[in-house]
Amino acid sequence: MIKIILLMVSISAFIHAGLTDFKTIEKANKAYEAKEYGKSATLLNSLDAKSPQKQYDIGNALYKDKKYDEAIEAYEKAEGIDEATRLHNLGNSQFQKKELDKAIEAYEKSLKLKEDEDTKFNLELAKKQKKKEEQKKKDQQDKKDDKKNEDKKDQDKKDDKNKDNKKQNEDKKKKDKKDKKKQDKKDKDGKKKKDDKKKDGKKKDGKKDKNDSKKEKKPKDEKGEKEGSQSKEEKKKSKEEKLKEQELKRLMKKMQKGKTPTMMYQMGEGKKGQRSEDAKPW
Repeated sequence: MIKIILLMVSISAFIHAGLTDFKTIEKANKAYEAKEYGKSATLLNSLDAKSPQKQYDIGNALYKDKKYDEAIEAYEKAEGIDEATRLHNLGNSQFQKKELDKAIEAYEKSLKLKEDEDTKFNLELAKKQKKKEEQKKKDQQDKKDDKKNEDKKDQDKKDDKNKDNKKQNEDKKKKDKKDKKKQDKKDKDGKKKKDDKKKDGKKKDGKKDKNDSKKEKKPKDEKGEKEGSQSKEEKKKSKEEKLKEQELKRLMKKMQKGKTPTMMYQMGEGKKGQRSEDAKPW
């Protein structure tokens, strides 16, 4: 609540400046009452008189016009009037600018000079507002801290995920490298086995060729075949001759027993033997 002191500058203005300043003051008052606060402040500023009362009235008009910075400047120049009221209005301007510490200081100074219910009310309101602002700042800071912590957690999760992905990629590379080594070794061993098998095949083929050559040489030995066949024939012939001789002997024995004359045949070339002229019958 702004406190107003009635304009007192008119008396001195009449003494030193005359009727013009009085009329200006009168217009300023009417503009203030008509809530034309900016016009009132401008009219007061046009006065040549320099006094704390003039600055105080200008401060009130500017405060009502919500020009708090200019109002504070005017109140600070108004020292010399009712100090408790000036400090009260100065505190109000600072309160509107949310300069709560300065407002509280101005209200406390005003109350030291004079007890006033409106000033007390404004002081308590300023303190509550300060506490509220501090709590708001604390909540905002907590919210920022929470957001920061959440962002940190998200970043940590992201970093952990990147680490896991990196580890998985490294493990995959190691596995691929290991598998490649195994495959290369397998291919190498397979090639070696294939080469060894091929070499063994060549060796076997070489042995087979030698064995085949030996086997082929045997039937080519015509002399051996002929000798073998001749030996068989001679054996067969010798056996037949023995049988014939045995049969012949048997017949001769039989004829001798029966004293039957017979003809003698010469063995050898298969020709009939000549009977000897000296031979005699049995």
